Amino acid sequence: MRADRRQFLSLAGGAGLTLATGLPSLAQGLTPMTGGVVPISKAERLARIAKAQGLMKAQGLSALVVEPGATLTYFTGVRWNRSERVTAAIIPVEGEALIVTPHFEEPSVRETLAVPGEVRVWQEDENPAAVVAAWLKERKLAAGKIAVEETVRFFVSDGLARLAPDATIVSGARVVRGCRMIKSPAEIALMQTASDITIAAYRHTWPKIERGMTPGDIGAIMNRATASLGGKPEFELILLGEASAYPHGSGKPQGVRDGEVVLMDCGCTVEGYQSDISRTFVFGEPTKKQRLVWDQVHRGQQIAFETAQVGVAAGAVDDAVRAYYEPLGYGPRYRLPGLSHRTGHGIGLDGHEPVNFVHGEATKLAPGMCLSDEPGLYIPGEFGVRLEDCLHVTASGPKWFSVPPPSLDKPFG
Repeated sequence: MRADRRQFLSLAGGAGLTLATGLPSLAQGLTPMTGGVVPISKAERLARIAKAQGLMKAQGLSALVVEPGATLTYFTGVRWNRSERVTAAIIPVEGEALIVTPHFEEPSVRETLAVPGEVRVWQEDENPAAVVAAWLKERKLAAGKIAVEETVRFFVSDGLARLAPDATIVSGARVVRGCRMIKSPAEIALMQTASDITIAAYRHTWPKIERGMTPGDIGAIMNRATASLGGKPEFELILLGEASAYPHGSGKPQGVRDGEVVLMDCGCTVEGYQSDISRTFVFGEPTKKQRLVWDQVHRGQQIAFETAQVGVAAGAVDDAVRAYYEPLGYGPRYRLPGLSHRTGHGIGLDGHEPVNFVHGEATKLAPGMCLSDEPGLYIPGEFGVRLEDCLHVTASGPKWFSVPPPSLDKPFG
C-alpha cells in the first residue's frame, strides 16, 4: 500500500534526510546486506527485448514506444526522468532499439544504456517526433501499428501520430505486461534482498519508538536503518492512533500514545526492485478490540495467501478475503468499517504494477508473478490494522518474500 509518499515526507518534516545531500544519515551498528547482490545482466535485458518482439510479432505490431520510467529501465537499463524534453526508446519488431534524446543529454543517457542500440539526438529547435518518424520510415515501419506503453504521455503519442500519419497508434500494454508481470529468478532475488533489508530495518526501529514521537521521528530511524543496511529508502508511511483508520493517513498532528495503534508501511529498493511491507502494533497494552481486529487481519492475510495458486483468477483472492470478512460484520464489499481497498497489487520495478488482487480481475496467476498481500481492516474514528507482505507465485504454490508476524505481541517475528 502506497500513495504519493512525498506528501507524507513533507508532513513528517523530512523523515531523517540530511539537508546537505537529501540522503538519509546512517545508523550505527548496522552493516549492508547487499554484498551478494547481482544486477540484471545484459543477456537478461536482451532476452526481455526478444520476448517483447515475439509478442509484437504475434500481435501484428511494428514497434513499441517507451518513455523514461520503469519500463525503459527494464528493457534498456536507461535510468532517466521524464520532462518536457522527450527521451524515449523505440523497440522495433526486429533489430536493435532506438534511443531518442536531446543532444545535450546524450552523454548522460548513454551512461546507463545497457543494451546495443542506436542513439539519435534532437536539438532544442527541433521536434523529437520528427526524429522517430524518420527512423520508422527508414526501417519501413511507418505504415504499421505503433504501440505505445500505457504510461506514455498524450503529447508524445499525439506528436508521433501527426508526423507519421500512415501509422496506427495502439496500446502496447499487452506487450509490456506480457514481459514485466512474470519476474525472472534474478528479479526475485533482488526483491528478496529488498524485503530482507526492510524487515531488518523494522527490527532495528521498533524498540527505539518512544512515547511522544511523531511520524517523522519514526520515519527517520527507519530510513537511517534502511540506508545502513544497503537499501535505498523508497517510502515510509507512519500512521498513529486514529490516523491508522485511513489507509493513506492524515495530515493532522500525530504522536505516539499509550494504548494506541502504530501502523508502519515502509519499503526500499535494491537495484531498482522494491519491497513493500506493513506492520501494525500497539504502543503499550492492546485492548481486546485491537487484538481481535489484528487477529482477523492476520487470518485474512493467510486466506489470501492460500488462495493465490497457479491458475486462479487474481480477483478470486480478493473475493476469498471478503467472504471471510463480511460474516464478521465488515463491508459489504469495499464499505467501511472493513477492507476499503484491493487485497493486493503487483510489485517489481514499480511499487504498484499489474496485476492486482481486486474483485473482477480475470488474469490467471502464473509462476513468477509478484504481488502484495494486505487485506487491512479500518474502523473510522478508531483505528486500523494492516499487515502487508509480498509473495511470488511458484508452480508449487505462493512463497513469501517476508513472513507475516505470528501475533500482535510479536509484530516482527
